[in-house]
Amino acid sequence: MEKMFAGELYSPADPVLHALHLKAEKLFEKYNKIPAKKAKKRDEAIKKLLGKTGEKIKVETPFFCDYGSNIEVGENFYANYGCIILDVNKVKIGKNCMLAPNVGIYSATHPVKAEERYLGKELGLPVTIGDNCWIGGGAVICPGVTIGDNVVVGAGSVVSKDVPSNVVVVGNPARIIRRFDKSEGEK
Repeated sequence: MEKMFAGELYSPADPVLHALHLKAEKLFEKYNKIPAKKAKKRDEAIKKLLGKTGEKIKVETPFFCDYGSNIEVGENFYANYGCIILDVNKVKIGKNCMLAPNVGIYSATHPVKAEERYLGKELGLPVTIGDNCWIGGGAVICPGVTIGDNVVVGAGSVVSKDVPSNVVVVGNPARIIRRFDKSEGEK
């Protein structure tokens, strides 16, 4: 686990990591089966799965993750249908953030060299998303990326590099198409 959080090659087949992953799978499978009309039960289940949350959060089903315990979301967090967060490293999402349908946030990655990849090793790099962000449908946030506050990520974008605060980014790879001041971003 130390190697995983340090961004070094590690084995996901490690017995401790494997057990933690299976525990998360059981929790999100259970969560995904709770009917929407049982909101209190769903709230309790998702808060049990995630590492740290604000009081007011909502995660639509289906939702998938690697461990859950490495995910931190702030107050007023919303994730729409089909969210996948691969949290082999820390994934921190600020307050007042919204994820549209089918957003993927990936802290997991693999070695570039084939001979290292085929040894079954992988890497994890942390992902941080600031406050007041909106991630559009089908967007992908890549390993090691930090997104500032008040950012809008356009639908279908692939964010592979850090993004400063108070901007709109779109495309593959995502690029800045608009800058605005802080007060405009809070509208």
